[in-house]
Amino acid sequence: MEKLADNIWIVEGDIVDFHGFPYPTRCVIVRLASGDLWCWSPIALSPALKTAINLIGKPVHLVSPNKIHHLYLQDWQLAWPEAKLWGPASTISKRSDLAFEAPLENEPPAAWGGDIDLIWFNGSPVMDEIVFFHRPSKTAILADLSENFSDAFIRQHWKGWKRWIAKPWGIMEGKGYAPLEWRLSFLRRKATRAARDRLLACNPRHVIMAHGEIQRENGQAFLERAFAWL
Repeated sequence: MEKLADNIWIVEGDIVDFHGFPYPTRCVIVRLASGDLWCWSPIALSPALKTAINLIGKPVHLVSPNKIHHLYLQDWQLAWPEAKLWGPASTISKRSDLAFEAPLENEPPAAWGGDIDLIWFNGSPVMDEIVFFHRPSKTAILADLSENFSDAFIRQHWKGWKRWIAKPWGIMEGKGYAPLEWRLSFLRRKATRAARDRLLACNPRHVIMAHGEIQRENGQAFLERAFAWL
């Protein structure tokens, strides 16, 4: 677990296969003003990770940002049975086997104590995503709306023709775009630009994405570039 700033940690997970492409996984843990832990995009839960998490607090909120990031929710809830599950309606529909709280949109639950703002990107009929902004550390947290792979990662893990499409797709450092096929599906561009503008107005310092190199400074400038395709 890496401490990014006060009360916010990053946890790197395993590399998983996503339709034949190796993708790294990453979880973000925030300690709210209440002392409760807010856990975004839970990764595979090992005994060592569980022990490390228990040293900083108790997970109370388990959060899926979109319908792709849901695989380990049940494992974390089994480890912490009182934890509440949160996600957009698309995740809730996909994981009908789990009991979620009310769907997330643009308003944060009162239980989060004003620490975290929500920006709902729902301009695509294919997939939506909730972006989170941790106010105290000025950190924007994105799942797949920005993929920011390093050249070293692509060279090591993506083989053959897959390696050659990463840069034209714009999902490497220097652009940090969302995946091409998802960008093409954003039919409601006006609504998406409005969501982007809400995010930029937060003036993030840090940007964490699920896949790729974290932006540790100048977050607003990074996001302006990452959403330039709009």
